[in-house]
Amino acid sequence: MRETAALTQTQLAERVGVAPGTVRAWESGRTTPRGRKREAYAKLLKTLAEEEAARQATQTPEPAPPHETEPAPDQASGPGTGPGAEAGPEPVPKQEPAPEPQPESASEPARDSAPGPVPEPRPAPTPLTPAQAFDALYEFSAPALLRQTFLLTGRREQARESVERAFQTAWERWPEVARDRDPVGWVRATAYEYALSPWQRFRPRHRHPEPPPADPGDRTLLNTLLRLPPRHRRTLVLYDGVGLDLPETAAETEASTPAAAHRLLRAREAVADRLPALADPQVLHQRLAELASNERLGAARPPSVRRGGERRARFRTRAAIAFTVALIGTTALTVRTAPTHYEPPVSPGQAVRGVPPRVAPGSLSDEELELRQKLRDQLQDGPERLSPRLE
Repeated sequence: MRETAALTQTQLAERVGVAPGTVRAWESGRTTPRGRKREAYAKLLKTLAEEEAARQATQTPEPAPPHETEPAPDQASGPGTGPGAEAGPEPVPKQEPAPEPQPESASEPARDSAPGPVPEPRPAPTPLTPAQAFDALYEFSAPALLRQTFLLTGRREQARESVERAFQTAWERWPEVARDRDPVGWVRATAYEYALSPWQRFRPRHRHPEPPPADPGDRTLLNTLLRLPPRHRRTLVLYDGVGLDLPETAAETEASTPAAAHRLLRAREAVADRLPALADPQVLHQRLAELASNERLGAARPPSVRRGGERRARFRTRAAIAFTVALIGTTALTVRTAPTHYEPPVSPGQAVRGVPPRVAPGSLSDEELELRQKLRDQLQDGPERLSPRLE
């Protein structure tokens, strides 16, 4: 209905009295109007529908009345009008039906409209390829996302990397993003999540600070934003910077509406404590826009972003294949070399203690010689046989 009436989202938002982001959320289906906004929105749509119906009624041409046939020259001259004409029966005048009365609004355009050439039908628009649609989305939303991410991080390179990584993720999941009702919101949420990730602080680049803005006021405002907790900072940028409605901000930050409102109030109080001139939300919105626009953040070209995403996807695929092959090889080697039956372990040997050390044989002493000779003489025939005797 809005497109039929040739109205932009900003114009429709001004007529309803809401922010443009609210109208975008209503049309995308993420939120629905409530209360007085719902009544005003419904009334405006009804008015637009009535205007469109009246416009179509005025532009529809009425069928032209049939043209009367002019009489022939011989019939136009009556009997006796010319010299030497014979007298004949007078023609009976043909009675024409009275034309039906038509309303002025429908008859005037019919009289004024002159038959013209029939306009040729416009050719159907050529559908865009996925690459062309991605490039159009990138060129439309990348500059604004760069400025918004800079307000979140305060680092130009990190903001540029976050936006590029978000668009690369969108290109990897392009069928899902293309069917989404708000592709810009999808990419924005991904960029914010990557920019505010706690793992960013462990990167070597995070240890070296970037040069601050040249203007002292911009530098003070940026430092004030960076002092806020990440969730409060994100809520403030979405509501006062981007211009989203409170339910949209809560949905994008994955919080309830009361929680998002509480974060917004706390963030505004913290900014107003250090910068009292920004206590007014309108002034704060203008200052955030000025701070983001003063930074010259150049975005990469869409083809390079797409190629970077494709390289990352290929690297991940090859790494997954290599890991799978290594896991399969390790499993096969284990199955091949593992024992097929139980083998009890062999206990380790222990040294026996208390055994006299071995000595080399030497010459016998006299006592040993005598003992040996005695043993040889007595045990020559063996011990005597014992036999029982009766007494």
